[in-house]
Amino acid sequence: MPEIAEVETVRNTLKEKILGKKIQKVTIRYPKIIETDIEEFQKLLPNQTFVDIKRIGKWLIFELDDYALLSHLRMEGKYFLKKETDPYEKHEHIIFTFTDHTDLRYHDTRKFGRMALMSIEDVKKYKAIQKQGREPLSTSLTPDYLYAKLKPRQIPMKTLLLDQTIISGLGNIYADEVLFEAKISPWKKGNEITKKDCENLILASKKIIAKAIEEGGTTIRSYTSSLGVTGKFQQHLKVHKRENEECHNCHSKIRRDKIGGRSSYYCPKCQK
Repeated sequence: MPEIAEVETVRNTLKEKILGKKIQKVTIRYPKIIETDIEEFQKLLPNQTFVDIKRIGKWLIFELDDYALLSHLRMEGKYFLKKETDPYEKHEHIIFTFTDHTDLRYHDTRKFGRMALMSIEDVKKYKAIQKQGREPLSTSLTPDYLYAKLKPRQIPMKTLLLDQTIISGLGNIYADEVLFEAKISPWKKGNEITKKDCENLILASKKIIAKAIEEGGTTIRSYTSSLGVTGKFQQHLKVHKRENEECHNCHSKIRRDKIGGRSSYYCPKCQK
């Protein structure tokens, strides 16, 4: 699943490739991906030019001349640039054809991704955007904020870090790595957290996410990036996908448990 670093990598790559391109037509092959009015989506997008691409959490915000196109990649969403004449692949569901006869194609094996078209002014009013918590690299992510969010909760930290209303953009990979860096057990409950724990979580989040963005995200079997971009952060993973391998710090065996239905990797000695 693409997380904040992967979505940021997609954003930066797309900015280099599609800004200034004008949409000629839109082809919708799987309408359920579109959350707003489908007829308006097809009618309003032609003749719009891509002006900028921003990001809020895991949402890509494509700013056009008059509208904003929101896109969430969910589990397997990817974007590819192709020639207009290239045959469609099975899982290419939304195709933006440009006036230069190239396509931006949204590919999604599981069809979980979502798009929405609205005015730029309405982006912050969109329900999914309003729910987003504070981002790992934001100065607004403070120990006081995090403590207030975590302390009332009697559920494991791994589950809490995946809650996008608390910290926006963390997913399974980076939640594991952040907890390891902060030396906090994924089983520790929110109501057991201290202010010092919150400080450590924030420092770990900033360190991990900054490095992951620098490395272009993480490319593993369950997710490969858009536009042929391959991330390198998988070379720096300390616990995720390392079950029964030695911990780099203490040489104990990395453990994998199911927490809240998600596989969680951690060192039982370093993360007591």
